[in-house]
Amino acid sequence: MDSPRTPRELSSPEAKIGLRVEDLWDVQEPMLSPSEKLNSCFESIPVSSFPSAAPSLEIEIPSDASLAAAVDILSKNKILSAPVRNVDAPEDASWIDRYIGILEFAGIAVWLLHQTDVAACHGDDFGANSSTKGSFFEYLTSSHFYRSTKVQDISGSFRWAPFLALQKEDSFLTMLLLLSKYRMKSLPVVDLGEGKIENIITQSAVVHMLAECVDLHWFKNWGTKKLFELGLPIMKPDKLVKAFEEEPVLSAFQLLRKRRIGGLPIVDESGHKVVGNISIRDVQYLLTAPEIYKNLRSITAKNFLAAVRNYLLGRQEASPLLHSVITCRRTDMLEDIILKLDSEKIHRIYVVNEEGNLEGVITLRDIISKLVHEPHGYFGNFFDGVVPLPANSRV
Repeated sequence: MDSPRTPRELSSPEAKIGLRVEDLWDVQEPMLSPSEKLNSCFESIPVSSFPSAAPSLEIEIPSDASLAAAVDILSKNKILSAPVRNVDAPEDASWIDRYIGILEFAGIAVWLLHQTDVAACHGDDFGANSSTKGSFFEYLTSSHFYRSTKVQDISGSFRWAPFLALQKEDSFLTMLLLLSKYRMKSLPVVDLGEGKIENIITQSAVVHMLAECVDLHWFKNWGTKKLFELGLPIMKPDKLVKAFEEEPVLSAFQLLRKRRIGGLPIVDESGHKVVGNISIRDVQYLLTAPEIYKNLRSITAKNFLAAVRNYLLGRQEASPLLHSVITCRRTDMLEDIILKLDSEKIHRIYVVNEEGNLEGVITLRDIISKLVHEPHGYFGNFFDGVVPLPANSRV
């Protein structure tokens, strides 16, 4: 392993945040627990300090854009979501009137699965093609219906109206809690004066920040613990949501929608060996490259993964789908998991035992949830009845 970096080598914007936490850590009351110290440190740093998002994350989708155009924008920019700008809003509108929501692949999946339900019940609406056949998606994406459906027409699939946003003076602690316990995938930071989004903070960006801080004392106090010492993985093996490789891929996407999770493992017929991973973002390949399935009698999870891999190889596009499934053990240190997630640009890593059997999953949200805790009454009753939190839930 490389030798620890000196503070002068920690020059990235994310590492500078880590050094700021280090300074605050050193002046905390000695009787505080490590978790309480981190809470206090992150409560003292405003989200305006978080490094600016990549230009691709600053993209907005006009509300009158077609769903086809929106899918193309998200796919080409390799982003999971984008704010939807209300084209009817006046120039001087506040941010809450300027945007109607955030379009996510999760919302697109809801729309897509609804169309397959319609096709199953009313075949005439989409011709004779069954939604389980490879030709269905080529027919759907070439239809006038798909090309004419507007982003604003599926606004019912948006989680917030317009969305839950941070203000520049909100703290890192607030941001971390929203990205973990309250299951946000990303958080826009709004400038109330300008009425616009100034930054978008994602779970991946937070994990990248942590990866840049692995050599700092406050991180070592936490990151050198083994997964089982931190109570990870959270979910027991018999509760883990998974799909079999011979199941229709739509069943996998339906599970993602039903259980409100971002991804799941694809397992072999034994149900114990992980052979692949499908995430909610992969729904894009049913809509952007439908021609790759047209000769398949059915699109199983196995067929879907093989077809997408061949498609990506042919286009020489980098993607986690081209790699073997990333796994770890319960005895691995958390910092190694963070570095692996960051370097591979993935959102989850599967935990296996000595025999290679599936034992659990570690998500970005799980990691952030072990960094801080919610003080009693921190959000008051803001989330009462708004964000249901079933046991072991994830998005």
